[in-house]
Amino acid sequence: MAASPSTARAINDRLALRLLQHEGPLTAGQLKELTGLSRPTVADLVERLTAAGLIEVAGEARAQRRGPNAKLYGIVAGRAHLAALDVRTEGVALVVSDLVGGVLAEASLPIADDTGTGPAVEQAVALVERTAKEAGADRLHTVGIGAPGLIDPATGELRDSTGLPDPATGELRDSTGLPEWHRRLVAALQERLPEARVSVENETNLAALAEQRDGAASDRDTFVLLWLGHGTGAAVILDGTLRRGASGGTGEIGFLPVPGTRGLPSATDCTGGFHSLAGAAAVARLAADHGIAPDPGAGPEAAGAVRAAVSAPGNPAPARFLDTLADRVAVGVASVVALLDPGCVVLGGELGQAGGTELAARVQDRLTTLSPLPVEVRPSTLGGGAVLRGALLTARDHAQDELFGVPGH
Repeated sequence: MAASPSTARAINDRLALRLLQHEGPLTAGQLKELTGLSRPTVADLVERLTAAGLIEVAGEARAQRRGPNAKLYGIVAGRAHLAALDVRTEGVALVVSDLVGGVLAEASLPIADDTGTGPAVEQAVALVERTAKEAGADRLHTVGIGAPGLIDPATGELRDSTGLPDPATGELRDSTGLPEWHRRLVAALQERLPEARVSVENETNLAALAEQRDGAASDRDTFVLLWLGHGTGAAVILDGTLRRGASGGTGEIGFLPVPGTRGLPSATDCTGGFHSLAGAAAVARLAADHGIAPDPGAGPEAAGAVRAAVSAPGNPAPARFLDTLADRVAVGVASVVALLDPGCVVLGGELGQAGGTELAARVQDRLTTLSPLPVEVRPSTLGGGAVLRGALLTARDHAQDELFGVPGH
């Protein structure tokens, strides 16, 4: 069945906007070539999108022949302002951007462990308001939040994850689960920013989305991001889509039963699972056993030890430490590969970042003896900024999906 004229116009407009998003400013001639549309159709959509305030003249292209230069059209970046937050137990990192993702302001705020729920929420919300003002944003259109914990697939709400290791400390959460201010923050932002769309996503999932768009997995539509930090986790991208699972718990690999630990994990305690092999506390102990001292000023102890070992590969002790660590990581990766056959695994988190290509190569070498399935192991290219980048990309997508539904069709 042929599309109605209004539907065809909407499809063409969104196609043009997506091209401008990914390619940057284009001339009408370039839009014609890339879309395959006729010159009159392109002229109409340019006029329509300009009148809707979605695109504007962004300059001129240098002429290849005599005559006036062609106008370049680009998305109106100031049409909407966005905020992205990386929420951790110890504080908040924040960026404010325009509609195309150009960063206008950045800020961070430590929040002490003994800060009460109300004050912690107020400090975080005030940081968002203050940074938005510094960026020249009268209002925020969309706010994307990355946080540890499970996201309920049905409601989109941050859920209690009692029994999971806290990614900031590596310790098992007690009966209180996540810090209460994490859950309160989403509601508080929505209350103080009633015109904004506020959404929250698991931090590891956001890191994977960022690696898919701008990082180590940009050439893959199926891969797994293995998060190696204070806690362990995984994000699963299959056929270009993030998979969360029935309860939002896909990737809680810390609970994976593996050899080499004492006992088995339980429903409330991941001790005995993969977390006991590859979490930061376990890696720090392994480094101490091999006499590896962390690099001064290199961040958390375990990441500093991995970085120190990588910087001295010819020394027998660091080499043995990296080999043993690769053995441990490969046990978890082999299980993921056997179940999902992702073809690519990205090592993220502070330990994956510290290990870089040296650790990734060792893990891949181990996998050739553990799994018959081909898999490429890559280090993260976005490092510690992956969560915040993923939150910003998600906020941008939400805002553009709404604004690019051009009215009047």
